[in-house]
Amino acid sequence: MTEATDTPRGVAPWHLWLVGAVAVLWNGYGAFGYLMTHFRGEAFMRSAGMTEAQVAFAAGAPAWMTAAWAIGVWAALAGSLLLLLRSKWALHAFVVSIAGFLASMAYTHLLSDGGVVMGASGLAINVAVGVSLALFAVYAWRMTKRGVLR
Repeated sequence: MTEATDTPRGVAPWHLWLVGAVAVLWNGYGAFGYLMTHFRGEAFMRSAGMTEAQVAFAAGAPAWMTAAWAIGVWAALAGSLLLLLRSKWALHAFVVSIAGFLASMAYTHLLSDGGVVMGASGLAINVAVGVSLALFAVYAWRMTKRGVLR
C-alpha cells in the first residue's frame, strides 16, 4: 500500500474570503488607475484632481518607473486573486508587488522631486499602498504557514 504524502488542504477560515475580497477591490482600483492613466492620460489625471505639476511629473516618468509601477500594480492584483484561489503563489506575487512599489518610491522620493510635487496627499496614498501590500503579504505568509494556501 502506498501512503499519501500530501496532507489535506487546511480549511479556509472565513477571513480568507474577506481579506481576499478586500485585496481584489483595493488592488483592482490600483489596476484601474494604472489603465486609466495610460488610456486617458492627462484627462484622467486632471479628473482625479491632480495639479498641472503633478500631471507633468507623472507624464514625464522614465520607462523603468512605468515598468516598476506596472509590476507593482499587476502583481498585487495577481496576488489578490491567488489568495482567493488559495494558492501559496499569492505570497510570491505580493513580494514582487512590494519590489515594484519600492522601486517606484525610490524614483519618486530619492531620484526626483516627486515627493515634493505630489505633496501630502501623494505621500498619504503611498503610505496606504505600502502598508496594505505589507499586510497582504504577511497575511498570505501566515495562511501558507497554516496550510490554507498551497
